[in-house]
Amino acid sequence: MLTKEELLEKAKKPSQEAMKLHPFYQGKIEITPKCCIRSMDDFSIWYSPGVAEPCKAINKNKDLSFDYTNRANLIAVISDGTRVLGLGNIGPEAAMPVMEGKAMIFKYLGGVDAIPLCLDTTDPKKFIETVKLLEPSFGGINLEDIEMPKCFEILDTLRKEMNIPVWHDDQQGTALVTVAGFINALKVVGKKIDRVKIAMVGAGSANICTARMLIKAGVNPENIIMTDTKGTLHKGRTELQEKYKEKWEICQKTNKNNVLGGIAEAMKGADALVALSTPGPDIIKKEWIKAMAKDSIVFVCANPIPEIWPWEAKEAGARIVATGRSDFPNQVNNSLGFPGVFRGALDVRAKTITDEMCIAAANEIAKVQEDIGLDDEHIVPTMDNWEVYIREAVAVGLKAIEQGVARKILTKEELRANAEKVIKRSRDEVKFLMEKGIIKMPE
Repeated sequence: MLTKEELLEKAKKPSQEAMKLHPFYQGKIEITPKCCIRSMDDFSIWYSPGVAEPCKAINKNKDLSFDYTNRANLIAVISDGTRVLGLGNIGPEAAMPVMEGKAMIFKYLGGVDAIPLCLDTTDPKKFIETVKLLEPSFGGINLEDIEMPKCFEILDTLRKEMNIPVWHDDQQGTALVTVAGFINALKVVGKKIDRVKIAMVGAGSANICTARMLIKAGVNPENIIMTDTKGTLHKGRTELQEKYKEKWEICQKTNKNNVLGGIAEAMKGADALVALSTPGPDIIKKEWIKAMAKDSIVFVCANPIPEIWPWEAKEAGARIVATGRSDFPNQVNNSLGFPGVFRGALDVRAKTITDEMCIAAANEIAKVQEDIGLDDEHIVPTMDNWEVYIREAVAVGLKAIEQGVARKILTKEELRANAEKVIKRSRDEVKFLMEKGIIKMPE
């Protein structure tokens, strides 16, 4: 068992290594050909003059762009750099390492080709217009690290006006993985989803979307109390009505007893805490956890440091503790969600990603871990379990077909075979490049 000092040192290591290895590799992704190049003569096929024929075919039928180009497996990871991790508005250039990392994870875990794009505008209308103009080149859009409230407008508008999936990972991705972990945590402690009382700390896009998805999954909205920097959300917070309509929606649906105060009041007697707020530690106090119900569930998912260190939450009486970090048990991390969701959406050429597709993904993530075994420190699969991405892709693809938003109809067996093949190829490619020294190992 590590001491507190050793745990703190361990927690610092990823940041220290990142500063060594980012300049070592000068980025995390590159573009390589996927077609054969037997000789220079092949360029007459892949480029002029041969390329004119697929161009003419696509001109007659635009949907052929999914068959004749990489569009069917290509997405854009797009940000304006206004809310990056726990760092805030650091700008588009400083956001690029995160978007590259996202693209790398998409490829390795989901077999999805992703291009990082950071836009030099904070104007939501310009952002929306730019993304819409990119539609012919991509099969999907992953929005990332955009401040609220404009992130809601951007997502809602693009989902309505584009014919490819548009997803905001800070909203839908965070929500579905949180719901997956929450479903299994309840099974471990033996509590019913429609009866638990939940304190939600932070009223940003992630927690608002998480609240919506928890409600869709069966949580009684009256049993939720959410807090922002000014205290609990309740029907008396009329100042939110105009500027923050999403927060006002939460005020209307939740906090049945109109509890006033701050985080301490919201957490008192709660069965569960879902914190997606300010990087910690010491945002959540030990005494607040002590005041929760028996067998409490504590999700403290701020990045890069959780709102309270997991060992302190345990000392205060929490039964299950989850964070967003891989160096602690129960990593409730978006990376469990977005690679599999997009794999499934792209494989059926979905026009959108619905809330029901997200719930299907959450349920499948939960089932994967349940099949392995549930306990206090294992409520969701780890990222090295590649089966979760395959099963998630199948669940999402089938739900898209069921809802009529798929362009391509595949059987469950076909979806599974395709996801397995594409994801295995991506992993094998990285392994091969490392073995051959093309990807150099750190010194």
